[in-house]
Amino acid sequence: MNNIKNIFSIKDLENLSGIKAHTIRIWEKRYEILEPMRTDTNIRYYNTENLQKLLNITLLHNHGYKISKISKFPKDKISEIVKEISNPKNANNHAISNFKLAMIEFNQKLFFTTYDELLKEKTFSEVFYEVFVPLISEIGMLWQTGTISPAHEHFISYLIKQKILINTEKVQIQEPIFNDKTFVLYLPENEIHELGLMFLNYEIQNKGYKTIYLGESVPLENLIDVKKYFSNITYICYMTVEPNVDKIDEYLSEIEKISDADNNFLLLGRMAQSISKEKLSNNISVYSNIAELTNSL
Repeated sequence: MNNIKNIFSIKDLENLSGIKAHTIRIWEKRYEILEPMRTDTNIRYYNTENLQKLLNITLLHNHGYKISKISKFPKDKISEIVKEISNPKNANNHAISNFKLAMIEFNQKLFFTTYDELLKEKTFSEVFYEVFVPLISEIGMLWQTGTISPAHEHFISYLIKQKILINTEKVQIQEPIFNDKTFVLYLPENEIHELGLMFLNYEIQNKGYKTIYLGESVPLENLIDVKKYFSNITYICYMTVEPNVDKIDEYLSEIEKISDADNNFLLLGRMAQSISKEKLSNNISVYSNIAELTNSL
């Protein structure tokens, strides 16, 4: 039985398009841009076709088209104009809309065709920073508001991970250009949000450095083991939800025992931003985001 979500409330449309529900209602009443269905109790609901049309209308509206003009376009004309809008910003927005549709419909083909179109004009790094990062941010909001389920989030995250792994493999087969240091990348215990760390691993290898990727939920004693095999290690820890704010100081104390003249720590992620820099030793640094860290190498 196919239970893919294909019915949306007006609040879902607001969350997915960024257009306020009040505005959507005005557009419906004044310009008849959508054709909502109604329950027996007269509550609006919408299908996937309505959602796709609204996403396209939103793109045109943000590009300067007046809603009064858009409302007079035939359906095919709206899609045609969307395809003609080719400047990078709008191409990114269109791709994000397509990825959201792919997620809602569990549509792998739409994900792959959208991704392939982006690669015709962009590098993989540009796709990640310009499209995947804002997409991931939106997904977090959509999950919190109940517009999508955890299954939707896992589906799209897996496809993004797949692309990171494919591109990482391409650079892994090359010999490192710089052999003066080794980067060890890991997530702290109970941390499973891996996308940012995976991309960081790709970026560092793409710059010609050697990396050791340990992945999610790594106990600190495992880091000590790595010291037996490599010298001049830079550990990179991505903290999204772990350790908790009330345990950050304790965690810093533990990694200070591992850091020394030959081993330093770079920290980033949402939880790392709560760290007071006055508490950091000379061998521990905090970065705001992936780009800031990679640009410092």
